[in-house]
Amino acid sequence: MNNTQHIVKIIDENVNEIEALIQQKVDIWFDYIVFSPLWWFGVAFSIIPWIIWIFFHKKESRDRLLYSGFVVMVISIVLDVLGDQWALWHYRFNVVPVLPTYLPWDLTLMPVTILYILQFKPNASPFLKAIFFALLTSYIGEPFFQWMKVYHAANWKFTYSVPIQMIIYFIAHFVSTRKNFSELK
Repeated sequence: MNNTQHIVKIIDENVNEIEALIQQKVDIWFDYIVFSPLWWFGVAFSIIPWIIWIFFHKKESRDRLLYSGFVVMVISIVLDVLGDQWALWHYRFNVVPVLPTYLPWDLTLMPVTILYILQFKPNASPFLKAIFFALLTSYIGEPFFQWMKVYHAANWKFTYSVPIQMIIYFIAHFVSTRKNFSELK
């Protein structure tokens, strides 16, 4: 067996083990999680903040805000997957069983919170807003979800999240303040 065949063999064995564990995770989800109170909690946190935002956002800024929110979603999902894969944290009671992220956090709570902060006092200091957002998510949001047993910080401290959350806010602020886009040609 040459080196390439050996590498292919061990990768395929690893994939088979991962697939078996994912199936076990799906079985656990179906047997214990779906329709449980914490699952419904996640479904509610996935939908209700967006419904509230629909009624209370600045309609004239909708496109700009949604574009910023989408950027926040992408960043949040990527960082959440990396943190999960590197065993820094993991989630229980996922709304969707096969994803390693907590979708209510990544697709709703993070972006909607930032969207509200962006539109509240739009001329206020982005630095102060970033600090507020980072402290809110790192010292209230994360501990709350850990207390609820949805989130487990295995090798992570809430303080580590502060600079990351600030950067996410700064990126959202930057995206929301773009004046124009070049024309498609």
